[in-house]
Amino acid sequence: MTNDSPLKNSGIILWLTGLSGAGKTTIAQHLEHKRQERDRPVERLDGDAICQNLSKGLGFSREDQDTNVRRVGYVANLLSRNGVIVIVALISPYRSIRDELRSTLNHFVEIYINAPLEVCEARDVKGLYAKARSGQIKSFTGVDDPYETPLNPDITCYTAAETVEENVAKKNHDLAGE
Repeated sequence: MTNDSPLKNSGIILWLTGLSGAGKTTIAQHLEHKRQERDRPVERLDGDAICQNLSKGLGFSREDQDTNVRRVGYVANLLSRNGVIVIVALISPYRSIRDELRSTLNHFVEIYINAPLEVCEARDVKGLYAKARSGQIKSFTGVDDPYETPLNPDITCYTAAETVEENVAKKNHDLAGE
């Protein structure tokens, strides 16, 4: 972006969506670092931290997932309207709720973190996929609950085929703040 960009002094919501293990947190951390280097106010809202604080007690049901996504969207909107760059790393599996956010939030950029299920399972350091496959976790996205792929994301990152640096350097919507 050039210095005369309308987003230079306003906030933006970079919403990273994808399966567990797709690489959302890794890309979000790199984006956060890039933005901080440019001395811009930035907040990263990560799914794990959200579950422990903002959405504690919610499960994996569709209703709980939608509630979680709406809560995070609300917080992201509050921050972005005050000039903060908000980087959200959240599975947000259902297309309808993401579309709802797109239509109601300002400067919303949907970023699909695309990785095949097999790759996500291989990266699963928490063992969530194994627990879901054994029945210990019900309604787990990608196993017994769907992940609805975005139809028209603003940006798609292919984490099984591209490096983190390649994904962060994508020029659409100025991910790295350059």
